[in-house]
Amino acid sequence: MDNLEKEFEAVARRHRSTIYTVCYMFSNDADEVADLFQDTLINMWKGFAKFQGKSDIKTWIWRVSLNTCITAERKKSRKGETVPLSMEINLFEDSDEDTRQIRMLRDRICRLGHFDRAIVLLWLENLSYEEIGAIVGISAKNVSVRLVRIREQLKRMS
Repeated sequence: MDNLEKEFEAVARRHRSTIYTVCYMFSNDADEVADLFQDTLINMWKGFAKFQGKSDIKTWIWRVSLNTCITAERKKSRKGETVPLSMEINLFEDSDEDTRQIRMLRDRICRLGHFDRAIVLLWLENLSYEEIGAIVGISAKNVSVRLVRIREQLKRMS
């Protein structure tokens, strides 16, 4: 294994929870989340040698993860609906009150547009408005305004 591969493996390990979080927010299906995670790693590897360090590595990982998931969702919407295989066990289900509330919030967030969903996800990860703006390509002030509008939109959803 050469140095580039070792460096990539270390970066992927260090930021795997960030990548998984993004993938989880774009799918309700555990298999699809795993596929998105794998696709994100592939896309990261393809661009890793070209990463020049002009931004923070975490910012780059967020961008690659979000772009991979958004692209996959667009492709899925063009394909039409598929029928998933049914399994007897569903690890996504839990019945306690906290899980129910988290699921309800997640469902509402998933009804937002791609761009707004990305902003909320980054905000929930406690990134600063400046970091969010750098990742999605807008100003920090615009992030602030969009978050106010998104919160109002989420409140109105039932």
